[in-house]
Amino acid sequence: MATMTHDVQVGGLRAGLGFALLSASSFGLSGPLARGLMDAGWSSAAAVAVRVLLAAVVLAPIAVVQLRGRWRLLRRNAPLITAYGLVAVAGCQLAFFNAVAHMEVGVALLVEYTAPVAVVGWLWLRHGQRPTRLTVLGGVLGLLGLLLVLDVVSGAHVSVVGVLWALAAMVGAAAYFVLNARDAEGLPGTVLAAGGLLLGGVVLLLAGAVGIVPFAVSGAPVAFDGFSVAWWLPVLALGVVTAALAYVVGIAATRRLGSRLASFVALTEVVMALLFAWLLLGEAPGPVQLAGGALILGGVVAVKLGEPR
Repeated sequence: MATMTHDVQVGGLRAGLGFALLSASSFGLSGPLARGLMDAGWSSAAAVAVRVLLAAVVLAPIAVVQLRGRWRLLRRNAPLITAYGLVAVAGCQLAFFNAVAHMEVGVALLVEYTAPVAVVGWLWLRHGQRPTRLTVLGGVLGLLGLLLVLDVVSGAHVSVVGVLWALAAMVGAAAYFVLNARDAEGLPGTVLAAGGLLLGGVVLLLAGAVGIVPFAVSGAPVAFDGFSVAWWLPVLALGVVTAALAYVVGIAATRRLGSRLASFVALTEVVMALLFAWLLLGEAPGPVQLAGGALILGGVVAVKLGEPR
């Protein structure tokens, strides 16, 4: 495994980029799949709770094998696992749900996806890693690309309450990358993911039970563009692909690339979400959105070139 000094990557670049792109693609599939479920009668909170709990069930046996009886790792890293589950999983999701209840989804996503800027600021303040000019340029290109991809420049209603919730979601997203980068005492990434997803899923269930977020499920078939499937197929894909796989490879990517570069590569999730929405929902991206995707990729390249050597 690549070694890290705070956020400075010293090995595993190719593997890290591959893991990061696989994670972004997996996360990007979640939106179109969840959209199909919600159109069939599922609430967003129910879809996400089932998604993360199913992922925890899938990863738990693997995590047990990787621990090899070293249960002390769980005790020593309990604060890390707790923070991951409460902030990076449940907190981020709950904040985003509340944000979209007060504002347009595109604007909420734009605010949440400023997380790489927060990561850069954290590394500067906490570890003295001042961003280079190329890193700043990459951040600007990435944000401009998001503006075009999410198509929020046409004029959208902005709610102060919604913005505050979206900023909370952004903090959760930034925490996801910062916590992923930690390799405390050799805790396997699968163990961190399984523990965090289990805790986050339970919190989401409790939030639904007390009415913080709407919670509804449906056994109706799920319709996509030109075809329908049984409800359990997208649920299975959400749990196994967009959560279990996405979180594990996301942790592997961040431990190799560092939280700064990994957070910028993760912006390609928005581009992949557009692609999957085109394939599954028939929502073809326009020229402006394609140009935004190119800017995001350009921003990732600039950030990589600006990484400390």
